[in-house]
Amino acid sequence: MNDSAGRSCPIRYQYGAAKIAQAPLIACDVLYVVGGVYGNAHALDTIEQLAAHETGEVRICFNGDFNWFNKSPEDFVHINQRVLKHDCILGNVEAELGEPLDVADCGCAYPENVDQGVVDRSNFIHTELKRVAQQQPDLLHALLQKPFFARYAVGGLRVAVVHGDGDSLAGWHFDPVHLKRAEEAGWRAGLFEKAQVNVFTSSHTCSAAFHIEPLKNGQTGLISNNGAAGMPSAEMDGLFTRISAQPFLNRALVFQSIQLHGMHIEQIRVQFNQSAWQQHFLSQWPEGTAAHTSYFKRISEGV
Repeated sequence: MNDSAGRSCPIRYQYGAAKIAQAPLIACDVLYVVGGVYGNAHALDTIEQLAAHETGEVRICFNGDFNWFNKSPEDFVHINQRVLKHDCILGNVEAELGEPLDVADCGCAYPENVDQGVVDRSNFIHTELKRVAQQQPDLLHALLQKPFFARYAVGGLRVAVVHGDGDSLAGWHFDPVHLKRAEEAGWRAGLFEKAQVNVFTSSHTCSAAFHIEPLKNGQTGLISNNGAAGMPSAEMDGLFTRISAQPFLNRALVFQSIQLHGMHIEQIRVQFNQSAWQQHFLSQWPEGTAAHTSYFKRISEGV
């Protein structure tokens, strides 16, 4: 077994924040950034329904790992066909789907504090998903053409959509633990300048964060890590990031929010049919399987 599988970060993932500044600005009135759907079609239903009630030009950008538990051919096709109707960037899950089947590596770049059992199970889950993906060559080709990051203009804000952090697709520096480290503040502030943005949106780490960063020019930047839209992370709800000039109407669904340059940046709860999702998950990943061992407690209890 390759001891680095699931822990190492491929060199191709390390784009550097300055590359983000070269991405074209995509303008819209309302931006939904949705990370970590993980194959949950019920969460996807909710997000699309919320977007349908917005006014103005609305864009949904799926920022990676929209695949994970959807290992049946029907589920894989269903999730990816729906996502590809919107904007999307690659997460490590998608970026590794084209790799050889005998290379069991999820590309997660797990840090040392993550138990090896979790890493091994993730590599197994990804191999199962990869096997299905490679049976859908046209869909897989369409996925692998997607970029590692995107940049949006929403009112007066410039927004970088990444999967991991400002330098790497599988970076963990936007994890809540890292965001509390004062010694990384200079590096974080430099990201905003290099990428020429006011906001970074991410997911990857499955742990939500909403971090205000003082910048060198006296202004304020924001890092919104939505954790996972398709798995419970806040009182049994998933989360996504919403940016608009107008606040979200249903304030009960707003988990946390801030105004920046006159725009509302909010993390919105994704309330979906938990019972139906759990039943579907168990039909694919019953007790004793890798995904059940790693994730079912979070899916059923939110912890």
